[in-house]
Amino acid sequence: MQRSCRQTFLLLSSLFFPGEVRPAVKFYSQTYTMQCQPEYSVSQVLTFFLLLAFKCSVVAPTQLNHQLPEPHWLPATATWYGSPDGDGSDGGACGYGSLVDVKPLKARVGAVSPVLFKNGGGCGVCYKVRCLDKSICSRRAVTIIVTDECPGGYCSNGRTHFDLSGSAFGRMAIAGESGQLRNRGELPVIYRRAPCKYPGKNIAFHVNEGSTDYWLSLLVEFEDGDGDVGSMHIREASSSEWLQMNHVWGANWCIIGGPLKGPFSVKLTTLSTGRTLSARAVIPTNWSPKATYTSRLNFSP
Repeated sequence: MQRSCRQTFLLLSSLFFPGEVRPAVKFYSQTYTMQCQPEYSVSQVLTFFLLLAFKCSVVAPTQLNHQLPEPHWLPATATWYGSPDGDGSDGGACGYGSLVDVKPLKARVGAVSPVLFKNGGGCGVCYKVRCLDKSICSRRAVTIIVTDECPGGYCSNGRTHFDLSGSAFGRMAIAGESGQLRNRGELPVIYRRAPCKYPGKNIAFHVNEGSTDYWLSLLVEFEDGDGDVGSMHIREASSSEWLQMNHVWGANWCIIGGPLKGPFSVKLTTLSTGRTLSARAVIPTNWSPKATYTSRLNFSP
């Protein structure tokens, strides 16, 4: 009966999980059919299989959904900083530097409280933010990109808070009322996650100042979709091994070793949905600190 139990399971596996998903089912069959007992009937095996099949369908690699979950509007508060019609921060805790002063980031940047900043894991993420007072607020939401952290004041004590550029804050108002809206100070708002979109841009890798053949630090720019980074790896030209980079601060990653020899391929995996992209030989042999190297790839928003 031991053999019959196993054969029954494998037969059902081939019927219900054909093609590419079968290896995942075989993994489970090798794990769980060891529990088959002589007194088990075929009907019991069938019931067991149906329960297991449901589990397999959840974890099978071909079933993974790499899209952001359908976002819901959530409550938060918002303030603004800088000049009334300004672009917001110069640089910021994510380390984007002067990039925040030019399009497409220009005037769309925002600082968020630690609950959204996530020790730098929230850098590059995009949100839609909308205020609620119908007497002065437009129904239009403003899209912002996380480039900075606001650690104190309105942003403390676990609050969900957005500190926006004066320009972005004013865009939430109805026509002609942006100045009055800014005079309100702190506002109740609603927000939700949004896919990042940089039309005409591919992912770029900025080599941070101070990088050497023994300490290489990178910053990701213009990432469509999730916007965030969960892990990064580089591969030297003469190697097939991906070397893991470490998160340093903000949106900056580094690797210590060497001497490191380019050109370097870079692989990044997003934090939110685990999507992966590999840019082959994107950083040339004669790379230099403070230079930015653009790939030919990007995620779908």
